[in-house]
Amino acid sequence: MIIHPVILCGGSGTRLWPLSRKDYPKQFTRILGPKTLFQGSLERFCGDGYGAPVLVAHSDFRFLVAEQASELGITEAAILLEPTARNTAPAILAAALHLDAQGKGGEVMAVAPSDHVIRDSAAFQRAIEAAAPAAAAGKLVTFGVRPDRPEPGYGYLELAAAPAEGAIEVMPVERFVEKPGAEAAAGMVEAGNFMWNAGIFMFRADALIAAFETHAPDMLAPCRAAVSGAKPDLGFLRLDPAAYADMPEDSIDYAIMEKAAGVVAVPLSCGWSDLGAWDAVWREMGPDANGVSKRGEVTEVDCTDTLLRSEEDGPRLVGVGLKGIAVVAMRDAVLVADKSELQAVKTAVLEMKAEGVREAETLPRTYRPWGWYETLALADRFQVKQIMVPPGKKLSLQSHHHRAEHWIVVKGTATVTIDEEVKLVTENQSVYIPLGAVHRLENPGKVNLHLIEVQTGSYLGEDDILRYEDIYNRA
Repeated sequence: MIIHPVILCGGSGTRLWPLSRKDYPKQFTRILGPKTLFQGSLERFCGDGYGAPVLVAHSDFRFLVAEQASELGITEAAILLEPTARNTAPAILAAALHLDAQGKGGEVMAVAPSDHVIRDSAAFQRAIEAAAPAAAAGKLVTFGVRPDRPEPGYGYLELAAAPAEGAIEVMPVERFVEKPGAEAAAGMVEAGNFMWNAGIFMFRADALIAAFETHAPDMLAPCRAAVSGAKPDLGFLRLDPAAYADMPEDSIDYAIMEKAAGVVAVPLSCGWSDLGAWDAVWREMGPDANGVSKRGEVTEVDCTDTLLRSEEDGPRLVGVGLKGIAVVAMRDAVLVADKSELQAVKTAVLEMKAEGVREAETLPRTYRPWGWYETLALADRFQVKQIMVPPGKKLSLQSHHHRAEHWIVVKGTATVTIDEEVKLVTENQSVYIPLGAVHRLENPGKVNLHLIEVQTGSYLGEDDILRYEDIYNRA
């Protein structure tokens, strides 16, 4: 049996601010190790028995998704681009219709979020193997995590009976329970037949499409139109924006799973976490004997039950005598919170957004398909940036109406085009691009190119770009 992985790459992860932000959400961060959460999710569905993955992502993150998949050696993925976020039901239905259009409607798809952690991959694979026959037979299968504590902020699955300790079996689902509150959650854990809803599913593509025909027919026609009208773009598949916008916004649980008959679940005991807030990260980092988890440039004295993280390029963080506190420091923002109030980080982000605070959604470093840049200084009529371009990458051929630029190479080698002239610029050399000149920057070398860009002019906005040629189809 070939299982087709479907990885949902959406989600903003606002409760993990300041590391996770709208323009670079948590699934693409290396929050617990050298691989991102997205890469960890994708890697769980690689190898024998799995087909090429279907990745559903927002258009803004298309190059990031492709690059991080490529780092794992995955180059055959189908990447479906959502023009706008519509929650999980439209995204999963689009993947099912895509597989059906490829003649794979009778085959099994496994759907998973891109931002969860699973510590025991072997146990997870055993659960997938146990669920596969039921999914192949036409059942809608979900996965429930055996709770080890009451979590009032999670959704729950009520099973027909409490699963035996260590058993991996397919069991009927009696009902789905939304976030129940602290007292009810404690009772569910004690009852033994309630599982955390992991948001992971398996079913045949045609079985899911049939379920939409029965329970959410208003989604089916616009989604079919969005998939049939999808346009290829540099290896991506752009879902038709007009048709996709016509779909109701809904989760797969509300639209299908809670309404369908005969839904079954497989219990998971695999070290699962959705990393829904910083206390979950504190737990996954492995607190020491005093309950302290720390990462980065951190000094800690006499702290207990505390999270201390200084992220890349963040300041030296010193914690003294802290109890039950979470501190996450970045170059442009610092979070300090009581560990019992970490769900309210999302509220703080919303308040900052309402106030127009840039740091609410934007990192200092802005990622582009050719690399990244970050602003080092910004004032009236000048801006200083650091720019990084990986080997083989190049920016668009462009000009500016309102600014001139000076480029100083500090590491690596650059090929610079200015109007009709092409020159090689190496470390400690610089070049001047006059206002209005048609220019391009490339990295022909084998190491990352770093340069300092000094902009001068009457307007320094990112929209002052006229592109003549662009390998990323942004012209």
